Amino acid sequence: MQLTYRGLALLLLTTPLLALTFYQPGFIWLALLWFVFALALLLADWRLTPLAKAWEVARTHDERLSLATQNAIRIRVRLRQGTRPCQVWLRDEPPVTFGMADTERILTARILPLQVQDFVYSVHPPRRGDYHFGDLHLRWLSLLGLLRRQATFPASEPVKVYPNLVDVKKYDLLLRKNRLWELGLRTTRIFGSGTEFERLRDYLPDDEYRRINWKATARRGKPISVEYETERSQNIMALLDVGRMMRSPVGDVAKLDYAINAVLLLAFVAAQKGDKLGLLAFSDKVQTWLAPRGGKGQFHRMLEQLYAVEGQPVEPDYQTAFGYFAAKQSKRSLVLVFTDLTGSISTETLVAQMSRLRERHLPLLVTIRDPTVQRLAQQTIVDSSSLYQRTVAEQWLDERRLTLERLQRRGVLTLDVVADELSIAVINRYLDLKARILL
Repeated sequence: MQLTYRGLALLLLTTPLLALTFYQPGFIWLALLWFVFALALLLADWRLTPLAKAWEVARTHDERLSLATQNAIRIRVRLRQGTRPCQVWLRDEPPVTFGMADTERILTARILPLQVQDFVYSVHPPRRGDYHFGDLHLRWLSLLGLLRRQATFPASEPVKVYPNLVDVKKYDLLLRKNRLWELGLRTTRIFGSGTEFERLRDYLPDDEYRRINWKATARRGKPISVEYETERSQNIMALLDVGRMMRSPVGDVAKLDYAINAVLLLAFVAAQKGDKLGLLAFSDKVQTWLAPRGGKGQFHRMLEQLYAVEGQPVEPDYQTAFGYFAAKQSKRSLVLVFTDLTGSISTETLVAQMSRLRERHLPLLVTIRDPTVQRLAQQTIVDSSSLYQRTVAEQWLDERRLTLERLQRRGVLTLDVVADELSIAVINRYLDLKARILL
């Protein structure tokens, strides 16, 4: 409990009355009377203020928090007694590494008795793993505004940070509403370009003659066309590099975590499309293998696998990883390789392995563009340090561009985007390849 400015001012008014006793001794009784009156008001205000046991405070949030995105944390507060509104201040103890707005560290509201007040703030976890929330601290103003009481409510609990599930939930919601364009996804369901039967419909002037179903035309007495949709039950493989360079951050989040988020969203979309998705995570050795399977169960299996994946401080061994994949997966697949182009000897191995992979599969190299390098390559030269930084950045970007061009000339598909656009870009490319029947 502590005095407010109003309560402190009430007591300090005794001081000038005591000062006046130097000129008029009778003021000592007035000062004493005022002091007793102030103490009586403070005591009455203290007695009228709700106790800690009058409050119900509880925290709720998703069972699994998502990496590198805003996660809503809801705290429900209820005053179980009283007749007057009460001003409160609330402070939570999220894990110290979680990012959050300074304006949300202390939440305030005016609560009516017997009504529930929800406080909501957002946290931004920068890493996957196990964390702990601390206790909840509530402070409330007395009826007359002379005092503040506060109490700590035990609310310590563990929490797990998984790869980004927010984009998955958003995709599912917008899919149900047929509004995927809000997520940045392009419409790729092109009837007539696939081989699986979709439906019969009336002939249109732009339809190809080979799409006319002559039996249905004879039965109905008018031209009828067949619509086809893209194939289902195709194999999609994600080869995820968890080596040294994938640990480097873009902002506060590692490249590896951006790649994991993209793989997770791809798994969810592929399950919706009826395809089978598998996973191979590797560094200098194969760390995780998940054979291609379809359905929602595969999505949850992949979620658990990706939660446990950790970056390793070693160079990736592409030859071992691609050899393992070739031994495990012989059926033609769309193979997305998530890695970073380092400009080292291993890049030459990557180019050779991607070229060899094209003989049996459809390979797609996915890399993350670093905006910091882009900025250094375009900075104004003001001294020798900036000249050195710009030269190195330009050289690195040139080597990266030449590597991508070499792969493209050998028939390997590439996708090089900034980190924030990676997940949506991967999904758009996947849907585009299905629509074009390249697999």
